[in-house]
Amino acid sequence: MTKTKLSDLDWNNLGFHYHDLPYRWTDTFKDGKWQGGHLTQDSTLTFNEAAEELHYGQEVFEGLKAYRRKDGGVNLFRPDQNAKRMVNSAKRLLMEPYPEEEFLKAVKAVVKANQEFIPPYGTGATLYIRPFMMGVSPLTGVAPAENYIFRVYATPVGSYVKGLKPMPYTVSEYDRAAPFGTGQAKTAGNYAGSLLPSLLAKKEGFADCLYLDPAQHKYIDEFGGANFYGITKDGQFQTPKSDSILPSITKYSILKVAKDLGMNPIETKIPVDEVDKFEEAGAMGTAAVISPVGSLTYKGKKHIFHSETEAGPLTQKLYNTLFGIQVGDLPDKYGWTVQLDLD
Repeated sequence: MTKTKLSDLDWNNLGFHYHDLPYRWTDTFKDGKWQGGHLTQDSTLTFNEAAEELHYGQEVFEGLKAYRRKDGGVNLFRPDQNAKRMVNSAKRLLMEPYPEEEFLKAVKAVVKANQEFIPPYGTGATLYIRPFMMGVSPLTGVAPAENYIFRVYATPVGSYVKGLKPMPYTVSEYDRAAPFGTGQAKTAGNYAGSLLPSLLAKKEGFADCLYLDPAQHKYIDEFGGANFYGITKDGQFQTPKSDSILPSITKYSILKVAKDLGMNPIETKIPVDEVDKFEEAGAMGTAAVISPVGSLTYKGKKHIFHSETEAGPLTQKLYNTLFGIQVGDLPDKYGWTVQLDLD
């Protein structure tokens, strides 16, 4: 694959795509220990045809962003939480966790090495960072791998959903995860299973689908790649409480922001039959940040939230506040942002 050049990029029209940048981080676990990571310019991976990850899906990953500030500096947003979540995902899949300090070291090294590809302030674009780890021991029987590859690459991206444009969604008849399954782990299989429901939803004119709890199909769980929230008519922020959804770093950040804005936020079970109590609704996650939901269709009934054409005022305020903190325009009283020294 040809390496991406700066001249190839239009900062205002990046889309959410992969670009082969000059550097990435790589490390291997063998002989019972991590060998010590380093930067490499090789964007290819080589492993045996019987590698555990290929056949039994022993793989976990993360997603975070680097933001260009107005002064030209660069912020990371809560990377320590990504490191902790990756450890938890790895433990769920019986993988050797990557040390949190080494995770942070790797992320910072990749961002600094590719700093010229961090989009300019004001474009709305960011540098997306993808750490991942997979089992590569050649196995025929089902068992945990003994050898792993840890990798971090980066790619400049635009908004996952362009602007705060409300989109139509539908409730899926499929499940994203099983009760007591891997829903709280950020593992590839959860996303592979969402491809068909997502395709079916898009064929019907929806942006994507919303999943219900896998045990009863009664309560809202999450979208395929983001958590759900609703804002009641009296201004309360609510988001689902469930053991089968991914613990979103963005969600827990927005819960604090919503509290600061006087929205009395709660995590609670949300019956899908009660969505009409919400004046506004949206999806939240690293890629999406916040994306307003214009409508939700369930069993043939379409519920419209604030508007199908413009974001609601509280959704707009949440987005402006969180993104303002991420890019350094607003005070960060929680110490969420990590300023990188690019010298």
